[in-house]
Amino acid sequence: MECRRCRSDLERPGDYCLECEHRNCDTVALELDREEARLYFARDEEILGEAVHRTTAHGDDPEHTVELRNYVGRVADEIRRRRPECVVVRGDPDQTVLSTLRGNLRFELERAGDVSLDEVLAQAGGLAEVDVAPEDKISGRHSTLIGGKDGHQALAVVAEHPNVKKIVPGPIDSTGRGRGFAAKISRASADGNLRLLVRDGSSVQQNRVVTTAGSRDEGEGVRQEINGMLDDEGLQD
Repeated sequence: MECRRCRSDLERPGDYCLECEHRNCDTVALELDREEARLYFARDEEILGEAVHRTTAHGDDPEHTVELRNYVGRVADEIRRRRPECVVVRGDPDQTVLSTLRGNLRFELERAGDVSLDEVLAQAGGLAEVDVAPEDKISGRHSTLIGGKDGHQALAVVAEHPNVKKIVPGPIDSTGRGRGFAAKISRASADGNLRLLVRDGSSVQQNRVVTTAGSRDEGEGVRQEINGMLDDEGLQD
């Protein structure tokens, strides 16, 4: 399997890409009993692959301490290497194994009960991601961007976000004041869409950012992530 962003080869289906630091699996669904764990790795409700781990008790480990630790450790490693948005435990898990797994993970484990795997994935899926090249997300009748190299870099950073569908550059206004360059995403609208505000000296440009979010709360999550990306690139105040 290849990374959906940079096309690097992944060792296992759904692995987090260490080349471009991109998540390829958004949900891990887990069926867990004392002797067998079955994991399903999914993205946008599509199962990318699965893994099964089994264990057996050993006579020289009467308390099963080592056996349980090794068993849960293998399951935890499968989850960590995907860095999913959520981990959902399906069915009626063995409580000893579940408790030990919780202590091995930084991920919150959600309980789904006795529902079908399709229902688990439908309920657990995060925001839809857009599999479009960043440069193809920019459209609109205003082709001029302020800020020169920095302005184009800011637009490229926003376009890289997987929940951004389209960026529409807007008109340029003059504030009559200000200096230097800065870019930031403004508060999300009720429908989850955003605005990229770019300031270059006394000029300001508002660029519409269409996302896959469906509400203000979801849009706010996208806003925080993009502003963090802009800050990492040194494009904010």
